[in-house]
Amino acid sequence: MKVALYARVSLTEDAKEFTKDGCLIKNKRFQDPENQLQPLRDWAKALGYEVVEEYVDKKSGADANRPRFRKMLQDASMRRFNGILIWKLDRFSREGIVPTISYIKRLRDRGVFLKSLSDSWIDTENEGVTDIIMAVMAYASAEERKNISQRTKAGIARLKRIGQWKGGRPRKIKGGAS
Repeated sequence: MKVALYARVSLTEDAKEFTKDGCLIKNKRFQDPENQLQPLRDWAKALGYEVVEEYVDKKSGADANRPRFRKMLQDASMRRFNGILIWKLDRFSREGIVPTISYIKRLRDRGVFLKSLSDSWIDTENEGVTDIIMAVMAYASAEERKNISQRTKAGIARLKRIGQWKGGRPRKIKGGAS
C-alpha cells in the first residue's frame, strides 16, 4: 500500500534573537522535521507501507495556504497514494473543526485514509467514534492556536508597561514569558 508522510514544523522557542536595543537579529529557526519524519518512516515500514512522497511545511497550522499541504491534498485527489501518515492531528491542521473535518472528508471521498502515530485513535479507515473524537481534537488544536496568540499579546502588553518593548516581536525576558 502506498502512503505519503506529512510533517509540519513550527518555530523553536528560542527562534528570536535581539540586539540590546531590541532590534531583531535572527528569526525563523524551525524545529527539525526529521523529528517527525523518521518515526513516521519507521512506522510506515512496520505497517508494510511504501512511502511514495514526503510533504513538509514550515508554516503555521492555521494557514490554509501551506504549499506542501495543498500539494498533498491535490496528489491525494489524484489517488497517487492510499493514505497519509501524520505525527499528530495538530501537525495536520490547526484551522479549526470545520476546515479539518472538511480535509478529512475530501480525503475519505477519494479513498485516502489518514492515520496518526501519536494520536492512535485517528485512523479514518475506522469510522464511528473516530469522527467525534477528531471533531473535538480539531477544536482543541484551534484553541491552542488562540492560546498562543493570547500569551504573545499578554507578553507584549507586559513589556510595554515596563518600557522594554520596542515594536515588532517581543524579546524573551529571562524568568518570564514573552
